[in-house]
Amino acid sequence: MGEVKRSLADVLREAGGAVELLYNSQTGPRVFPVVPPEYTNWRDEQRAWRESCVLFDQSHHMTDFYVEGRDAFGLLESLGINSFRNFASDKAKQYVACNPDGYVIGDVILYRLGEERFLLVGRPSVHNWVRYHAEKRGAEVEMEIDERTDLNPAGRRRLYRYQIQGPNALGLVEKLNGGPVPRIPFFNVGEINVAGRKVKALRHGMAGQPGFEIFGPWEEAEEIRGAIVEAGEEFGLRQAGSLAYQSATTESGWIPCPVPAIYTGEELEDYRRWLPANTYEATASLGGSYYSEDIEDYYFTPYDLGYGHMVGFDHDFVGREALERISGRPPKKKVTLVWDGDDVTEKIFSSLFERDGLPAKHLELPSSWYSALQYDRVVKGGRTVGISTYVGYSHNERSMLSLASVDVNLAEPGTEVTLLWGEKPNSRKPQVEPHEQVEVRATVAPAPLVEYARTAYREVS
Repeated sequence: MGEVKRSLADVLREAGGAVELLYNSQTGPRVFPVVPPEYTNWRDEQRAWRESCVLFDQSHHMTDFYVEGRDAFGLLESLGINSFRNFASDKAKQYVACNPDGYVIGDVILYRLGEERFLLVGRPSVHNWVRYHAEKRGAEVEMEIDERTDLNPAGRRRLYRYQIQGPNALGLVEKLNGGPVPRIPFFNVGEINVAGRKVKALRHGMAGQPGFEIFGPWEEAEEIRGAIVEAGEEFGLRQAGSLAYQSATTESGWIPCPVPAIYTGEELEDYRRWLPANTYEATASLGGSYYSEDIEDYYFTPYDLGYGHMVGFDHDFVGREALERISGRPPKKKVTLVWDGDDVTEKIFSSLFERDGLPAKHLELPSSWYSALQYDRVVKGGRTVGISTYVGYSHNERSMLSLASVDVNLAEPGTEVTLLWGEKPNSRKPQVEPHEQVEVRATVAPAPLVEYARTAYREVS
């Protein structure tokens, strides 16, 4: 007899539930492969995306999923909250998938590469959801996974992916192109010249600044990278290491890792039996001061994450009815929390030097999220009013920042709230040391925090 393959359902049953499985995960911290932590230093690299330009190497840490065939368009449309109206070739979108109750499973960048050819780039929770439905429906599609570098059997990728971003990005790209860049609207794909080669260029940005994401065959990766670095010298280009890259989300306002809403519900039991036991959904770590024994308390709707403008009720999709019920008055709103500097230094950093008692949870710089799924409790007047997610230090703002989803009545900029930092009780995750939970004052600010990202950068071509 062959070996019986274990599923997510098996792992959940053995662990006693999703919260127990994820909160005490032994996976360890998420590591960004290949790219070094720093090229110069992360402060310098953060400054570059605000003051000059920066090169992000995005070739290694995301999973690419190709879907091609006569049923590809209909399959993806039926699983995404996004409208597919006018979604033609050489366009891209931030694609969001939900469960039947309208809670987010995940989001990726979806490219339409041709009439029947699509590429999904990001964490694998959406890829798995699409694969499952394709197989169950018998859809006429061909699917191919190109894993992140450290999990890739070939030890390499099919495509390189570089992002050039910052106020000098356009000047640098024009130099590489040998002249003016053709007008490429936001989230559209065009072509430019680099080192005598035609490369694809997506108008996009990661830290709330104008930028281009260029990609092409892996065989050309080093040649293209070398040309960018050489041409970028006069524009103040900095290569960004993994430390700076991880911290970009706090300025751009993107919450990268909501808990995939797939752990509950009879309707999804077959999906949990289909998912293997070694998948992201079974191994991701959950952490932070927000704690509930009910995994559904960790689920977000698209409105909680600031994706309300993406919901297109012009087509049928999984979760549509649930989202229609809350679309008029969503209860939460995405914001940025600016942590009080005195509380950070006096309650967290200073505790590292006190010999009596336990210190506060260590606050890593610049990215301070110690779990793949980071959830911290936000309180006001003694009650929980929201969840704070990804936290990090911005050298540009000289502040600790986190992205949060809070009660819509407390989302006005300037509102003061309190964030609880550290777990209580401490989990058994290897990245969690014995510590005391502390209260940190925070002030509500818009998300994205950077005004340019909120008001202008989608319009720059």
